[in-house]
Amino acid sequence: MKQLSLLLRGFVLFLIFAAANAHADDPIETGTFNNKAIYGYDTVAYFTMGEPVKGSDKYMTTWRGAEWYFSSQEHLDMFTHEPEKFAPQYGGYCAYAMSDGRLVGIDEEAFTILDGKLYLNYSKSVMREWRANTGQFIEEANAWYPKLVDLPAGE
Repeated sequence: MKQLSLLLRGFVLFLIFAAANAHADDPIETGTFNNKAIYGYDTVAYFTMGEPVKGSDKYMTTWRGAEWYFSSQEHLDMFTHEPEKFAPQYGGYCAYAMSDGRLVGIDEEAFTILDGKLYLNYSKSVMREWRANTGQFIEEANAWYPKLVDLPAGE
């Protein structure tokens, strides 16, 4: 009887662990201690200024459950009009890691704009690896992202 009780407890713990790890992650990478997409950097600035620019509390909106910060009202307006155009691919998770089915944070300085889309990477050295074979990595990451995150219905 004691063995059955231990076996049952083990099975229950297994189910709890499996259920806890079966849920999908947030569609936008925000780090551990806040809810800031791209760690508070202005996603539109990557396109308009060609570099990472820190956003301001004055220009903020919420999209897909994350807070997005901008350096100007103009950038905020551009994003709210077309968020899919300016949001980084894979919710701001590292594009290279996503191609391997992993959710990894980014260095806002490690970015690539390719075919009008923003891709972020964990570091500049990872970015160099990413750029060596973007076609394959994008194809693989495109397959993984919807499996790993909880996307809003219809996306």
